[in-house]
Amino acid sequence: MTGLGSHLRQLARYLHPYRRQVGLGIGSLLLVNGLGVFLPWYVKLVIDDLSQNLATLSARRIALYALTVLVVSSLMMGIRIASRVWMFGVGRQVEFHLKQAIFEHLLTLQPSYFAQQTIGDILTRITSDVENIRRLLGFALLSLANTIFAYATTLPAMFGIEPRLSALALSVFPVMLVLVKLSSARLQQEQLQVQQELADLSDLIQEDLNGITLIKVYGQEQHEQREFRRQNQRLLQANLRLALTRNLLFPSLVALVSLSLLLLLAVGGPQIAAGTLTIGDFSALTLYVERLVFPTALLGFTITAYQRGQVSLERIEALLGVEPTLRDAPDALPLPLEKVQGRLEARGLTFAFAGSAAAPALEDLHFCIEPGQMVAVVGPIGAGKSTLANALPRLLEIQPGQLFLDGWDITRLQLGSLRRAIAYVPQESFLFSATVRDNIRYGKPDAEDWEVEWAAKAAHIHAEILSFPKGYDTLVGERGITLSGGQRQRVALARALLVDAPILILDDSLSSVDNQTAQAILRHLRQATAQKTVIFITHRLTAAVEADQIWVMDKGRLVQKGSHAELLADEKGLYASLWAKQKLEEALA
Repeated sequence: MTGLGSHLRQLARYLHPYRRQVGLGIGSLLLVNGLGVFLPWYVKLVIDDLSQNLATLSARRIALYALTVLVVSSLMMGIRIASRVWMFGVGRQVEFHLKQAIFEHLLTLQPSYFAQQTIGDILTRITSDVENIRRLLGFALLSLANTIFAYATTLPAMFGIEPRLSALALSVFPVMLVLVKLSSARLQQEQLQVQQELADLSDLIQEDLNGITLIKVYGQEQHEQREFRRQNQRLLQANLRLALTRNLLFPSLVALVSLSLLLLLAVGGPQIAAGTLTIGDFSALTLYVERLVFPTALLGFTITAYQRGQVSLERIEALLGVEPTLRDAPDALPLPLEKVQGRLEARGLTFAFAGSAAAPALEDLHFCIEPGQMVAVVGPIGAGKSTLANALPRLLEIQPGQLFLDGWDITRLQLGSLRRAIAYVPQESFLFSATVRDNIRYGKPDAEDWEVEWAAKAAHIHAEILSFPKGYDTLVGERGITLSGGQRQRVALARALLVDAPILILDDSLSSVDNQTAQAILRHLRQATAQKTVIFITHRLTAAVEADQIWVMDKGRLVQKGSHAELLADEKGLYASLWAKQKLEEALA
């Protein structure tokens, strides 16, 4: 009961902004049901008048009867259409605003959340689940209100004509309600299974489309076809189970309601013969029972829409209930970009991933990078280099008092201010399915064409862009699939250079670029960005030589610092070992 109450309160919150429109829709339903009760009553009067006074009735009076029925029926049709427009419109409005709210909420969540969730499941929630809630607040609410009004207005009229016969005609309805109650839990469970299978299938499709090159390289098309068939078959079976339950329930409901007509005919016929029931009374009762057939049969569909909506509501509320771990503190301070110098300092910086039993990814780091310095960070895989890169723009939840920008604790700065001061090129150079030009100016949408070209030249990608079919207006495809790895990295670097932030972080973002080009880019960065603080993480030690300082990390700790020559002088140090290993690999290659 608590769950039902919670769901109803949540639905009421969704509907509150549209309460006037909902009121008009429900009010029109009440009116149309009032006319729906009047019409059989009027038909009863007409039939009794015709049966008793047929010989004396004028053609004009009969025409008036017919015209009245036509006018009332037409009025009912118009009001019913208006009620559907209002109620379905509310559902569409809620769908629009709910999708907007979910998308805006997703943008507030930390990147680690999306690493733990499947994209297919998130897409299913923002599409299929929202659509189910739209049906619940449009179709289901309309149907439920119509059913309630139909019974509330029709039953008094029926019992006013012949109570015993009306009660007999309605005697099958408790059986129908028991059938609905028994089926509701099963419908809910089967609907949940359908939603889960749909999410799994969506996730498989997205994963395969993103990895299509790998599938073809390893010749695994048939394997992926079999896996899709297996997942698709599971979704089919779940849908068939749901369809079987629905197809058993709804015809049974219609049959039970139709049985009431048979009882009405069986008992009402002899009463007409005995003169205790007029033909008009019998006709009105028949019309009233038929009036309840559609709302009663529709009750099953309404229950299904409610079951779907209930499951979807829980899934959406669970998503909206995820609290972002990275947010501005209540007293967060703005940091004007023009005042940022680019001095970075760590005081015992330590970070461990939540739920991980492993050693901290960063452990007791102490360093200070002065404005304009270029620092290279090297070390074996898993040393914590990328974690450090993610910590600087606060993509990870860093504890207060450990990391500082220009003397300010980054946890006390507004996230927007902090991130505008840092241009970050991560390991995976993500590009949008847009033109090269739009990808480069993503961080500065109003950039002029000459600015875009300047950034491309600085990233050593300008000449190659000019060789593309449409130059800077060439579409790069989803995730930049039409470009090589090195081209994607340099476009991503151009995007970071264009925003002209005081701090530039390159997380192994030149790994797919040849050594000569990488060194040329770094030399250009040293000359053209003398006022920038540059931190670049690399596995290519020959590129690290260009830096003012080289930091060596291992197992989350900063184990060595110094210039290339100073670090090589320590023959027992990790850097000398890494350098010797890389030189040997180059010689063997």
